[in-house]
Order: sequence, then structure tokens, then C-alpha cells
Amino acid sequence: MDPLTHVVVSIATSRAGLNKITRLATPMLIVSGVAADLDWLTALPGPRAFLQGHRTFTHSLLGTAAIAIITALCFTIAARKHPSSPLNFPRALFVCSVGAAFHVLLDLTNSYGVKLFWPFNQKWLAWDLVVQFDLIILLILAAGILLPMLFRLVGEEIGAQRKTKGVVSAALAIALVFAYVGARYIVHDRALTLMNSRLYNGAPPLAVGALPGSPSPFHWAGVIITESTLLRVDVPVIIGNYDPFAAKPFYKPEESPALDAARASNTAALFLSFARFPRARVERTDRGFHVEITDMRFETGSPPGHSMSAVIDVDGRAHVIHEELKFGDLFQK
Repeated sequence: MDPLTHVVVSIATSRAGLNKITRLATPMLIVSGVAADLDWLTALPGPRAFLQGHRTFTHSLLGTAAIAIITALCFTIAARKHPSSPLNFPRALFVCSVGAAFHVLLDLTNSYGVKLFWPFNQKWLAWDLVVQFDLIILLILAAGILLPMLFRLVGEEIGAQRKTKGVVSAALAIALVFAYVGARYIVHDRALTLMNSRLYNGAPPLAVGALPGSPSPFHWAGVIITESTLLRVDVPVIIGNYDPFAAKPFYKPEESPALDAARASNTAALFLSFARFPRARVERTDRGFHVEITDMRFETGSPPGHSMSAVIDVDGRAHVIHEELKFGDLFQK
């Protein structure tokens, strides 16, 4: 998710009752709730470092524990300047653990994924449920935080004595976010079922993906892989009829020594370990062949900054003469 949503989640979590556990709960939740996104700094050395570092260590179970411990330690040590009100480390650690865990949980819900069990397991996990910036989630949480403040101001203006409970409002907002994501899971499963139940140009799907192309839970961006093609299709669920004949096909290139050499390169191997729906394009050049491999996840409502491609040049004897990873439009501008 985007940093703003992570900050608002941290504030809502604090208002839901964690600020009663220890003082400085809100800043601890915010710091531990956004710290994992420091891995965006891996984009500075280039796309290879970004692909190897983004959403790996800081978004793993090991990294989440490290973030919680380091944040709790820093706040506990800093609080020693005020001996009259020191922080209790176990309580601080609990609060920071909640903040760090919520960050990873939210990032699991979109299509980029995280290496949750890094470094013991290099598998990417992604639930494909919500877009990178989901306005509905942000509005639900903002309402849970701001409405009690608004009601309190109105009550003071008219002289009412009753105070609105911010704890209930924030807890309800978090519960509604979980319900919203759960509802999207159900609809997402329906979209996968629709795609798997059809033939595409007479061929059954070998793999399908329903990607959150918009904040609407009733519209998904579908990706289908068959024996000879990759297809992109809009998948309306509940509202509208699914039309598999509207799928846009992308034909797989013919197998060749040049394509095999490109796939065997270090750059392609790294990229293919990440890509879930790889699409290769082969063009003949004066020196041989130019091969570009992309991931169709990021050709259908790409999360900003996550689009990448592997580019490999192969000579006429199927020897790799150039290879690199390239960022998408966001980092090229």
C-alpha cells in the first residue's frame, strides 16, 4: 500500500485502544508502520538492487520482528530522558509489533507481493485483492478518525455534555476495512472461477490471474495463459457479463536458440523468479536479436513504480552480448 494509508492505519490502530497501553503509542505505531518502506531506497542504485531488495527483508517475518524490536528499543532509550515517565519495553514492543505486522499484512493484499519467509524461502506471496492506493480503505479509516472529532466539536458548539467515543469509531473503521478486503476476496475468487470455466480460442487456460484493476470490487483485470497465447481481458463480476471472446491475445514467440539464451541469462533468471505472467517479445536486429521480457501484472493497472522489464541482446550465434533490467515509466521520468 501507499505510505499515506500506512500512516492512517497506524493512527486508527492507536485510536482503537493501543494508545491506552503505553504512552507514545501513536508515534511508535507510525514509525513501525512505515519503516518497511525504507526499502524504496534500493531504487537508487538501480533496478537490479530494487528487485532484490524491495519487499524482501523489510517485508519478511524476520524483518518485521527486527523493525518492531529496533523501534521499541529506540523509543525506550529516548524515553530515559524523562525518568518520571519511562517506557515499558515489553509494552512498547507489543505496540511496535502490531504496527509492523499491519504494514506487511496490507502489502500482501496487492499484486506486487512480498517475500514473507525471506531468506529461508524466496517465494513471492501476493493476494491480488486491492489496488496499491485504495481510496475506499483510506476513506473508511479517515472517517473512523475524523468523525468523532467532528461530533465532539459540534457537541461543544451546542453545549452537549456527551462525548463521542473515538475508540469505538476507530475500531469499527478497522473492522470495516477487514470486511471490505474479505468481500473483495470472495469476489476475486468468483473472477478466477469465471476465467477458469472458459476456453480461449479453443484452448483451456493453463494459469489465470484476476488483478485489481480499479477500487471497484466488481471489476478485475484478467490475465490468462494458454499453450500458445497470453490474453488480457476485463472481468466484470456480478455487474455485467464476462465475455471471453473480448480477450486481447498476445502470441508467444516461437522457441529459438536466441530466446533460450536470453532466458538463461542472469538478468532474465532474476526477473523470471519474480514475474508471474512473463511475456517475451523477440525482435531481429542488425546484430542478432533483441529480447524484452515483461510481467503482464504490470501491464494491467500497474502499481506506480513497480513496472520493470528484462532486456537481453543476443548475437547470431545465440550468445548474450548485453543484458539489463529497466524500470518502468515512473523512474524514467
